[in-house]
Amino acid sequence: MSDEPHVHLIDDDAPVRDAVAFLLASAGLPSRLYASADELLRKSGKGLRGCVVSDMRMPGMDGITLLGELRSRGILVPFIVMTGHADVAMAVEAMKRGALDFIEKPFQDQQLLGAVRAGIAADTARRERLSRVDGVRSRLASLTDRQRQVLDGLVSGKPNKAIAQDLKLSPRTVEIHRANLMAKMGVRALSELVGLVLDPAGEAAALRSGERA
Repeated sequence: MSDEPHVHLIDDDAPVRDAVAFLLASAGLPSRLYASADELLRKSGKGLRGCVVSDMRMPGMDGITLLGELRSRGILVPFIVMTGHADVAMAVEAMKRGALDFIEKPFQDQQLLGAVRAGIAADTARRERLSRVDGVRSRLASLTDRQRQVLDGLVSGKPNKAIAQDLKLSPRTVEIHRANLMAKMGVRALSELVGLVLDPAGEAAALRSGERA
């Protein structure tokens, strides 16, 4: 699938699909059309980018079930529900399960476009964040065990002398490890180093342990 973000539109009503696709195209938003939730699942993968706009009630798998299935597969693309008035309670339930927004039919063009743009922006921001986290994790993995120990001390706020005492090393040796690890991490100042470790995921422990974000 293309790396370009798309609006993945699911509705069993062909005229509705075509009308929404035309609206999206007129706003410069590329789309992919699906007649059912099952079709989306067959044709998409974990690399699904952009946002999903799904009708709530469809033959076979409904919108809430589709949302749950995507999340169970680790697909975190923003999910927008389209619903008729009688389905508002179901739409609220979908939002409790992680849907970004719901739009009641009939909707105003700008209402749908605004929700879609917000979804694509959220997906782009999430992917950029994960990319930064992966980059930091890769650099952390390149550190030696001793450099990781020195890093832990630095992130904890300890001065070189205290780290040297903890590791039973000379302060000069700690300085060398510190310089080498900072070079590997691509930073020049201690504040940059600490920020790089703490900021991308917001959890230094998760980054250092290699847990997935």
